[in-house]
Amino acid sequence: MSTATLTIDLMSIRANWRALSALSAGVTGAVVKANGYGLDAARVSRALAQEGARHFFVAVAEEGAVVRRALGPGPKIYVFSGHMETDTSLIRDHQLIPMINSVDQLLRHVEAMPDVEFGVQLDSGMNRLGLEPLEWQAVRDLVLRLKPEILMSHLACADDPQHTMNGQQLREFRDMTDGLNIPRSLAATGGILLGNSYHFELTRPGVGLYGGAPFETAQSVVTLDVPVIQVRDVDTGETVGYSNTWTAPTPRKIATVSAGYADGIMRNLGPNLSLYSERVACPVVGRISMDLIGVDITLLADTPNNLQLLNSLQSIDDLAAAADTIGYEVLTSLGSRYQRRYRET
Repeated sequence: MSTATLTIDLMSIRANWRALSALSAGVTGAVVKANGYGLDAARVSRALAQEGARHFFVAVAEEGAVVRRALGPGPKIYVFSGHMETDTSLIRDHQLIPMINSVDQLLRHVEAMPDVEFGVQLDSGMNRLGLEPLEWQAVRDLVLRLKPEILMSHLACADDPQHTMNGQQLREFRDMTDGLNIPRSLAATGGILLGNSYHFELTRPGVGLYGGAPFETAQSVVTLDVPVIQVRDVDTGETVGYSNTWTAPTPRKIATVSAGYADGIMRNLGPNLSLYSERVACPVVGRISMDLIGVDITLLADTPNNLQLLNSLQSIDDLAAAADTIGYEVLTSLGSRYQRRYRET
């Protein structure tokens, strides 16, 4: 096989959900948007439902339809983008719960399906989605008569526990929702880790389920094995890859492996990246190209069949740090060419 193999450990996702649920003061849901952070929303949702999750969050109604087909009736599926103009049939047919973000969406929902449950997203300071405080004040009485399923907001800086924005948003959210006797949700993974005052009735962990920061004790979820296509000896002064960006300082043994930026391995990772043979780090040499990467395996006693890019020694956040990005981007960029395997037991 000449394509890399991405192994997704569904048991680790379940373990991470259990751990975050144990930290949560209320009910624990799960965010499975972006196709389960790139790992297959249907499989991830089924695994989490088996673990006990009954509340799932997606970005758009089309994603909600996929999750509903995977789970069948029963679990609640919330749509962050709310009720868009073309969503009515998807919401009705797949029993989705739109998170209303604007007065226009509220009117659309009430006119199209007044008996279908909905939630409301409130802007507590992130300025991204949701009703702002003055808008909420204007429509609150109407909304309360319609009995929303949940009131929700989102923290902008929860990955930094010391950031003053966290307390500011918590106060704003409480100002908008205290005393209304409606379930509330504010905390994703970072919010859960901030403590019980951020939890309210429902938490909704996302990246922490998949092994990402800021959940530092998360179990590793993904392993990426990249096949070695060819090995060559390179003499002192010879170069490897496009534009001669790396020159051998001494005689080296270089493996060419079958992956590249077409598989979500960003070009700017090259100078800071290693692949692993068991516990031995093998540095990338030269530029990462579309389908191929050069790796220095001089330290290895034997030529391996595969090298690992992701494992328990090198996480999505390690790659993110090397690329000056975040683990979310690394995880959701993992390529479609990979042979995917799932551990379910």
